Amino acid sequence: MATLIVYMTSHGCVEKAAWMIRDLLPDEVTLVNLENPEVPPMEQFDTVIIGGSIRIGSIQKRIRKFCEKNMDLLLTKRTGLFICCMFEGDTAIAQLHEAYPEALRKHATAFGLFGGELEFEKMNAFERMIIRQVANISVDVSKFNEKAVRKFAERFRDAGF
Repeated sequence: MATLIVYMTSHGCVEKAAWMIRDLLPDEVTLVNLENPEVPPMEQFDTVIIGGSIRIGSIQKRIRKFCEKNMDLLLTKRTGLFICCMFEGDTAIAQLHEAYPEALRKHATAFGLFGGELEFEKMNAFERMIIRQVANISVDVSKFNEKAVRKFAERFRDAGF
């Protein structure tokens, strides 16, 4: 089976998750950061995993547009959806639901909530200021959950289509 992992990352957390998933899947896996406008033809993939990060309550616009543009084709593939965000529990679940269209969520084989990271050296001055004021955080924080990434890959890998 050929798998496509499509993602957007702001400061690297989603990319870290995408690479981990790639390494955990037995399939031939192609990674595409949507910063790169070149997405291979989706017809050549049996499975598609989509991931993005939540910033100020929303997933990246390019992830949303990718899902909307390719919805009909995605609904014929085995799909997995994940997000990286700093929230946990019901808030993280609500953000996942907000991030992806309902039809795609209902069709998906696996979902992932992988936590997030705040790395101040990767942020611009405005982002650092907002994090300090809104979250009262001024040091790096990692809530990245490798166990959740492994569990996602296992569920995704073991689910048939």
